[in-house]
Amino acid sequence: MHSFRGSALIATLMAGALAIGPAAAAPDRAPPYWASIAAGQARMRTGPGRNFPTSWLYRRADLPVKVVQVIKPDEHSKGEASWRKIQDPDGTTGWMLVNLLSDRRTAIVRGEIRPLHAKPDSASPIVWRAAPGVVGRISRCSDGWCLFDVRGQRGYIETSGIWGVDPGEVID
Repeated sequence: MHSFRGSALIATLMAGALAIGPAAAAPDRAPPYWASIAAGQARMRTGPGRNFPTSWLYRRADLPVKVVQVIKPDEHSKGEASWRKIQDPDGTTGWMLVNLLSDRRTAIVRGEIRPLHAKPDSASPIVWRAAPGVVGRISRCSDGWCLFDVRGQRGYIETSGIWGVDPGEVID
């Protein structure tokens, strides 16, 4: 009997952790900060509520966004979720439910085709090139370079060629 209760408790805790999903991944922190779209489809709205019209429908998970404002639910919101005012790579701003966002760091290639190097050094070999609009996950950012990963294709890209990281930002 004791092991059954323990198993039931563990199963309940795991189910609760899975139900939290992306909402837990978009932490409550002071804006501005970087995030990405977690869902395959995400609606940007003109205001912080489902009663506001949709201004954009994004169909691109991992698209980087900048969170510029946070609205948390209060005792009068009747269970309404937290909302984030975001800016997309084109500069469009609007409101999105927090559970549609992730704290996964991503970036999008801007301008022209960009070389990705084996090391964070322009003299190192080019391992591949990324076209404008390519979205990848970023890590190991420092000294003007980030490790850029697009579904396993990895290389270092200069931060001046991507949108999704602040100048001088360090990411481990």
